[in-house]
Amino acid sequence: MPELPSAFFLALVAATFALAGFVKGVSGMGLPTVAMGLLGSVMAPAAAAALLVVPSFVTNVWQLAAGPDARGLARRLAPMLAAIAAGTLFGAALLTGARAGASARALGVALVAYAGWALLSPALAVPARWERWLAPAVGFATGLVTGATGVFVIPAVPYLQALRLDKDALVQALGLSFTVSTVALAAGLALHGGLRPAQLGGSALAILPALAGMALGQRLRARIGPRWFRIGFLVLLALLGMELALRG
Repeated sequence: MPELPSAFFLALVAATFALAGFVKGVSGMGLPTVAMGLLGSVMAPAAAAALLVVPSFVTNVWQLAAGPDARGLARRLAPMLAAIAAGTLFGAALLTGARAGASARALGVALVAYAGWALLSPALAVPARWERWLAPAVGFATGLVTGATGVFVIPAVPYLQALRLDKDALVQALGLSFTVSTVALAAGLALHGGLRPAQLGGSALAILPALAGMALGQRLRARIGPRWFRIGFLVLLALLGMELALRG
């Protein structure tokens, strides 16, 4: 008979996903990044990624459904989304393989890279004529990073922001990209033996704290000075990433 999760484990998962959901509610993204950063410091990255699957899927579908034109965005972003799925299936072998230390270091590097890019916030723009060849390359690179680390943001988020979509369309595009990444990550984990039915039960436990944190973040978004919140969050994320990269 399988051993039941300890009270400490349940409290850790609930607190982590409440915080991750709060960050997503404030900024529109960050749930997998925060969850993988915190859980990856106390358990194997593959186990952390398995816990991430259900709450990430639910919150991203919620974000996707709230936007103005999911069908139009899906058509425009189809080459990137297909490449994300392929790259994630390929990269998941590292996350679930014997070299867990390398995966943890890769996660740390990805967190530092994301925090550094977000703090600098370069004003990039992608001309429409570049999308045909750039989108698959960005998608496959994002899939490799997702499969290897469980973090969905690099380089998909900078690319989507460089498309200069309006605010609502950008939030919806992020939800679409993250939803595909989540499904592909679950498939990659299952393909390489890193996701079992029992783990989905633990992942489902994280839905309520993630949604509660997300709702609170959305409510407080206009009150807490988002610029300083963002800077503090990114600095802490960079420090966490450096610790993971050095410790592995």
